[in-house]
Amino acid sequence: MTATTDPTVLPLGKAINAGLRRALENDSKVLLMGQDIGKLGGVFRITDGLQKDFGPKRVIDTPLAESGILGTAVGLAMYGYRPVCEIQFDGFIYPAFDQIVSQVAKLHYRTGGNVKMPITIRVPYGGGIGAIEHHSESPEGYFAATAGLRVVTCSNAADAHTMIQQAIASDDPVLFFEPKRRYWEKGDVDPTTETYPLHKARIVRAGTDATVLTYGPLVTTALQAASIAAEEGRSLEVIDLRSISPLDLDTIADSVQRTGRLVVIHEAPVFLGIGAEIAARITERCFYHLEAPVGRVGGFSVPYPPSKLEEYFLPDADRILDAVDRTFTA
Repeated sequence: MTATTDPTVLPLGKAINAGLRRALENDSKVLLMGQDIGKLGGVFRITDGLQKDFGPKRVIDTPLAESGILGTAVGLAMYGYRPVCEIQFDGFIYPAFDQIVSQVAKLHYRTGGNVKMPITIRVPYGGGIGAIEHHSESPEGYFAATAGLRVVTCSNAADAHTMIQQAIASDDPVLFFEPKRRYWEKGDVDPTTETYPLHKARIVRAGTDATVLTYGPLVTTALQAASIAAEEGRSLEVIDLRSISPLDLDTIADSVQRTGRLVVIHEAPVFLGIGAEIAARITERCFYHLEAPVGRVGGFSVPYPPSKLEEYFLPDADRILDAVDRTFTA
């Protein structure tokens, strides 16, 4: 794997913009749709400049109607287009829930494979921006539980740039969850590097004592926890899940078989969360390698709190390290 040019340093949000631009350039059937994504460039400016360069017929400002956006996308996909729909905030996706789970997820299966649904649904998600419910939620579990949907999330600029292009190129519908509180965190983006598989997890820090598995906005937090643990003489392996559905269980199991311990972290509530499924699967596969029960850290089973309380709701390094400690005393 070689690079012919030096990588560019971009914030994660700008990396998504660059990935969308490349997808628009490479395929005339790619269309962007969403509230305020054209002239305004989106509330987070992720689509800034794209309508100016590609025109209002390819970067489309829609009415404030998520069900209408997804319903229109279904029709466009039937006619061979690749619509990319932006849901302005995570909690606004629920009006489109019927279209996503009843039509987008099922039409390929319902038609015996004759109708493809190459729809990408961009969802800024998670907390940490001082907002309230409907603006700080983590609804990925609903869609991971729906057969027919692929669910992925990036945690850094390089993945943001490549994964959005891979999602758009997929003939299956993809929910692309974007960690909004990480939009401004910078990283190297090199479009000439070899593309990492969309549905493969990545070990972002090697370790020997315990595995910490997370995704999206909490990868940064998990790495911070691992650095603190290292100062205390404990080696944590951190895995960025990247793909929530399908799951790359092989990478997780390989790590757990080496470390003997697993803690799963996400912002969504622990109850019936992604961590519960991973804990069950890894317990089945790695029972005789586990030195302790799988630990889980997540949000609480309450609606997302007011901004002055979100620091208590969101998992932080202390909560992660406490969960790791419990796996050594179980």
